[in-house]
Amino acid sequence: MAPKLGILAGGGDLPVRLVETCRRAGRDFFLIALEGQAEPAWLTPEIPHAWCRLGAGGAILERLRAEGVGEIVMAGRVRRPSLAELRPDWKATQVFARIGLKALGDDGLLRSVAQVLEEEGFRVIGVQTLITDLLTPAGPLGRHVADEQALADIAHGIKIVRTLGELDIGQAVVVQQGLVLGVEAIEGTDALIARCGPLRRPGAGPVLVKCAKPQQDRRLDLPALGPDTVAHCVAAGFAGIAAQAGNTLFLGRDRAVDAADAAGLFLLGIDG
Repeated sequence: MAPKLGILAGGGDLPVRLVETCRRAGRDFFLIALEGQAEPAWLTPEIPHAWCRLGAGGAILERLRAEGVGEIVMAGRVRRPSLAELRPDWKATQVFARIGLKALGDDGLLRSVAQVLEEEGFRVIGVQTLITDLLTPAGPLGRHVADEQALADIAHGIKIVRTLGELDIGQAVVVQQGLVLGVEAIEGTDALIARCGPLRRPGAGPVLVKCAKPQQDRRLDLPALGPDTVAHCVAAGFAGIAAQAGNTLFLGRDRAVDAADAAGLFLLGIDG
């Protein structure tokens, strides 16, 4: 029998899907809903859960142990809080002290969190091991395909986003006709798309390129896209989206592909 699963839940639909997956499989679970991150509307009383501050590391560990959790998965969007919002307790302060504030990028932070969890006796697993159809496949995903200009922009974007990843800055870039319109930082992909829309030039539209960081621990914070990403790109006049195959989570893929097909947007899973 699989050990009891602890779900550290941020925002979006992914924690909901995990709960549904556990219920279908008959797997016991307990969910830690992160205050200011997880969405309360779907957290009904029949879902075993507790609300915790992101900075309450000690309280989170104590609750997970009290619930008999053996494996932990991190799921959902987490907006980066300020230190004032975070109000780290002693356990969280130990994590920050370990990596140093100068190295407090997403990758460094998440790796340190995973290391602490494993030192405390938990096994950290990736969401893709639980929901096996989440990863983006290679090749075109809808009716529309990238033209020569888009393919050149994608190739350029891959180089840019890999450099961003090595520096632990972001996982996405927007390129149009060889020009970089914007790179993802702390604001996230949706804000990047909105920021780049007004910068769009006449002619072939921009392309969003998403790739995992080269040093990415695949259990933690893989890049993700879904129907909302498609909707934002359509509204901003983009030509398409290219995402790294096998290393990008694609949530609500069928709905996203249908929306892209209807709007004339290409979706492409890229190798590399």
